[in-house]
Amino acid sequence: MLPTAEGWEQQRTAEGRPLLQFASPRVKQPPQHFADLSLEDRQAKVKELGLPAFRAKQLSTHYFQHWTTDPAAMSDLPKAGREELVGELFPPLLTEVRRLKTDDGNTIKFLWRLFDGALVESVLMRYPGRITLCVSSQAGCGMNCPFCATGQAGLTRNMSTAEIVDQVVAANRLIAAGELGVKEHDDERVTNIVFMGMGEPLANYKRVMAAVHRFVDPVPMGLGMSARNITVSTVGLVPAIRKLADEDLPVTFALSLHAPDDELRDELIPVNNRWKVDEALDAAHDYYVKTGRRVSIEYALIKDMNDHAWRAALLAKKLNQRGRGWVHVNPIPLNPTPGSIWTSSERHVQEEFIETLRAAGVPTTLRDTRGKEIDGACGQLAAAE
Repeated sequence: MLPTAEGWEQQRTAEGRPLLQFASPRVKQPPQHFADLSLEDRQAKVKELGLPAFRAKQLSTHYFQHWTTDPAAMSDLPKAGREELVGELFPPLLTEVRRLKTDDGNTIKFLWRLFDGALVESVLMRYPGRITLCVSSQAGCGMNCPFCATGQAGLTRNMSTAEIVDQVVAANRLIAAGELGVKEHDDERVTNIVFMGMGEPLANYKRVMAAVHRFVDPVPMGLGMSARNITVSTVGLVPAIRKLADEDLPVTFALSLHAPDDELRDELIPVNNRWKVDEALDAAHDYYVKTGRRVSIEYALIKDMNDHAWRAALLAKKLNQRGRGWVHVNPIPLNPTPGSIWTSSERHVQEEFIETLRAAGVPTTLRDTRGKEIDGACGQLAAAE
């Protein structure tokens, strides 16, 4: 059974292949923001505005440690000109359009409007002992995967570094206000970040990497997070995977595979027409060799499409050919999107798929999907008002 798009018309090239957008359209970018700048650039910027360089550290403390851009909260800055300074360095980037919360209050989906009217979403999730934010890196996505609501929308533009970072700062602000379920302790904040929101992160490589540096830079220069708690995912942009391996940043790398055979993956993941399954797996294994970080394989289980036991066996064979202990598979029951006839695999089929992998010695864990009731689960982010 080959995939057919339901409820939307897939963009195609003159040759009939799904259209891929690797480069962002040439559109106006948001105004420069404090979070776009390295520490050295922040110091240069405040000096350019007539202030001593040490003000950069004070401003960093307010934004990255206290998560505020309110001039009234910055009493350590000179009162004269304070509002103008903050207005210059912290132009508003995200305007909240809507917030949806699950019944238990532990998952919140945000719809943000960017400066140019583009819409993006992020999802905040509380788990025992950690708080995860699923961030967007692009408005829309150019990878054209037919089972993903974001991919069906096409690419509007890349998000800036600060637009990515500001999603996390906004989430921390909300957590501090006690708006995410029941607090486990007073000093809560986002502990884990997954680049699994809207967009293909490695197609916006430079800005995503700059955002990762803001996340891991020590407080107050950045958010002081652990690189190991940041997951960067891709559908298989092989050159960018190899570039990521050379970054000397021990982030978790996730490959969204969804099929172990080229015949099906060419249809499910159109970028497979450029870089085949074995090329993507080779690059993923090389990431493990260079970083020592175990790779995650994401695999959406779609009923009667890619959930066959023989495909699990083929996946296990391909992973084991490259060694043992380097990879972990995360099957994810497909989250339905509007207009699609595709649905998640039946429970007994999921179990057989997982047991086939485990029997071959491949560590496998069924992904706990959050936010389905608010269209906030994997593949459901469509940024519709």
